[in-house]
Amino acid sequence: MSEQMQRITLASRPVGEPSDENFKLETVDLPEIGEGEVLVRNHYMSLDPYMRGRMDDAKSYAAPVPIGGTMEAGTVGEVLASNHPGFAPGDFAFGMLGWATHGVGKGVEMRKLDPKLAPITTALGVLGMPGFTGWFGLMEYGKPKAGETLVVAAATGPVGSMVGQVAKNLGLRVVGIAGGAEKCAMAVETYGFDACIDHYAYETASDLRRGLKAECPKGVDIYFENVGGKVLDAVLPMMNPFGRIPLCGMIAWYNAGAPGSDASAEALTGPRMWRSILVNFLSVNGFIISNHFDKYPDFLRDVGPMMAQGKIAFVEDIAEGLENAPEAFRGLLKGRNKGKQLVKLI
Repeated sequence: MSEQMQRITLASRPVGEPSDENFKLETVDLPEIGEGEVLVRNHYMSLDPYMRGRMDDAKSYAAPVPIGGTMEAGTVGEVLASNHPGFAPGDFAFGMLGWATHGVGKGVEMRKLDPKLAPITTALGVLGMPGFTGWFGLMEYGKPKAGETLVVAAATGPVGSMVGQVAKNLGLRVVGIAGGAEKCAMAVETYGFDACIDHYAYETASDLRRGLKAECPKGVDIYFENVGGKVLDAVLPMMNPFGRIPLCGMIAWYNAGAPGSDASAEALTGPRMWRSILVNFLSVNGFIISNHFDKYPDFLRDVGPMMAQGKIAFVEDIAEGLENAPEAFRGLLKGRNKGKQLVKLI
């Protein structure tokens, strides 16, 4: 067993896009494990948009990463030592162990994985938090009905691709929005969307809306929102009366800083948005998936058989090495990834 590990800590809080100076790669001693805890050698870690918010010191649904603290992340890896009866050396486990080669977690907060049932990476993507987010938001707040039209932004990401595929299986017309022709082709050819609009091809929200109207002649019944920005401006006026908008992210605005933080340059404005919500009787539900993990077994029961039947596809982007995590993270925030962004650590 190695006596040392590597981790990436938050060296300073970013103003705008994160830079190398905001991260610090450290080599430290392996932590001791206490009662009920498990030591894991991480094989893969997840990169997700929410991590940008954790870098700001502002009021949010979760505490920010402290300066000098390990960056937060979900990980999967092999158990090296255990003081918990549910885990033994050689087991594979998921945990929130951060941007690090190793980690110690409470056994009650970790989940054992069976590599024979599915690749362990799927616990970070299609069968993990992102896939669960897409399924829960669609089913709980989108309330999909066969024959309706659904639009989902960031269509080829792990959340958007789950939303679109589940909706297609339920008989909806699914239109994606993604950045670039390659991603749009993936949405249609890999994930089975009816159509996908390249938002890079449209300079303004009005232009993008005209492109969407050609693919959504009956308007939009459900808009799964995880982007904001120009995309939200384009879709909102197209919502049908009593439409539903599950809201789980706003990646277009994350580098502007959290509202109320020292780094934020954005005003809390949007009267025209509120008017559209009012006159079309829209239901907009913001949600954070960590509040709903009691529904995770339902997600596995619903989506597991669809995966077994080949009805749910997934794509993974894998960066190599912990030292390359900051650059991969910046790429994620700019939409350079084509699937679920992971970092391989071993």
